[in-house]
Amino acid sequence: MRLFVGLGNPGAKYASNRHNIGFLAVDEIARRHGFGPWRRRFQGETSEGVVDREKVVLLKPTTYMNESGRAVQEAANFFKLAPSDIIVFQDELELPPAKVRVKIGGGIAGHNGLRSISAHIGNEYRRVRLGIGHPGVKELVHSHVLSDFAKSDRAWVEALCQAVADNAGLLAAGHDASFANKVHLTMQAKGFFDKGENGGEKPA
Repeated sequence: MRLFVGLGNPGAKYASNRHNIGFLAVDEIARRHGFGPWRRRFQGETSEGVVDREKVVLLKPTTYMNESGRAVQEAANFFKLAPSDIIVFQDELELPPAKVRVKIGGGIAGHNGLRSISAHIGNEYRRVRLGIGHPGVKELVHSHVLSDFAKSDRAWVEALCQAVADNAGLLAAGHDASFANKVHLTMQAKGFFDKGENGGEKPA
């Protein structure tokens, strides 16, 4: 069994915030794979289903971002899961918009949701880092993550969540690098990245 945790803040006020892309990703996984109805428990909302023959529980903490670890710990204890069975979907300032990376452990880069989770279950869980871009200066970070995605962002946000959902089976099976590569290739094929002159990519 895997626990997929989407990070965000509860309530309509925050629903379209950049900070809530984790919620958006797990919502799309639930929709794409026909998961059961959401229900309130573990200081959050959960939905259960199967992704490529692997049982998955989706969790959206309703504690607000900086207390996300309480919900994750409750769910992990209930299902007797190790940190390696837990995959957290988070917004990532240090990645350009629409980029994805997966990593285990490491720093939290000032992310309050990750700080709370690490304090409750340790640091060795898996993180799916969903790029939202950096506003450029530290003073603007707070307003950037708690602002809604711009209209011009909606196409890539929707495409990214769909690509994550389509390839979620690779995550459930532990094939993190293949997952990240497939998502990247999907986004590139849809025209969200161009090849840079030096062979690297730049946002389209």
